[in-house]
Amino acid sequence: MQTVFGFIITFLIAAAAAYLIGSLNGAIVSVRLLKHADVRDFGSGNAGLTNVLRCFGKGCGILTLLIDLGKGACAMLLVQGLCKWLHLYAMPDGAGSDYRWTLYLAAVFVVLGHVFPLWHGFKGGKGVLVGVSVFLVISPLTFLILMAIFAAVLLCSKYVSLASCTATLCVIPVTLVTELLRCKGAWGMPCLYTALIVCAAFLIVWSHRENIRRLRAGTERRIGEKKQKE
Repeated sequence: MQTVFGFIITFLIAAAAAYLIGSLNGAIVSVRLLKHADVRDFGSGNAGLTNVLRCFGKGCGILTLLIDLGKGACAMLLVQGLCKWLHLYAMPDGAGSDYRWTLYLAAVFVVLGHVFPLWHGFKGGKGVLVGVSVFLVISPLTFLILMAIFAAVLLCSKYVSLASCTATLCVIPVTLVTELLRCKGAWGMPCLYTALIVCAAFLIVWSHRENIRRLRAGTERRIGEKKQKE
C-alpha cells in the first residue's frame, strides 16, 4: 500500500488507535475505582499522578502509575502490530524499521488523548507519564536518559513540574542524537522523528503553563510542602 492513499490510511489508523488508548486516564480511572470520586474535583484539579498522591495516597498513585505507563507502551505495540498485520504504508529509515514513523506519530496522539481524553470530557492530565512511557517501546535508552534527567532535576529542585518540563524539553535533542546514531548519520528520518516529538513535547509543556507561571512567581509547591492559604 505504498501510495498517498496508503499513507493517509496508515496515518489515520495509527493516530486514532493511539488517541483512543491515550484517552484512558489513569488518575481518573484509579480514583473512581478505589475512592468513587473524581480526582479533578480535588487539590489542583489536575488528573495526574502528583495530584493523586497528594489527595488520595499511594494506593491510587500506584494504580495511576501502572495505567499511564502501561497505556503508552501498549499504544506503541498495538500501532506497530496493526501496521505490520495490515501491511500499511512503510517508510524505511536505513535501520530496517519500516513502521518506526508510526510509533512516533502514535506518541503524539497518545499524549493528545491523555491531555484531551475523549472518555473523560476532554479534561485530562499533563501527559508526562504517558509521554515518557512511549520510549519503553520506541527507544529504551531514551527512556533511561529522560528518567535520569527527571530524577536529577527533581532531587536538586524538589519541583515536580520543573523536572517534568526539563525532561520533556530534553527529549528533543536526545531523540535527534539517538536516532542519528541508530540510522548511522542519515538525517532524513531522524529529523522526521524529532519533529513529531517536538509536537508531543510542546503539548506537554503547554499543559504545564500554570505551573510555569507559579514557578516564575515563586509560588509553586515543592515535594512535601503543604499548600499555603492565599
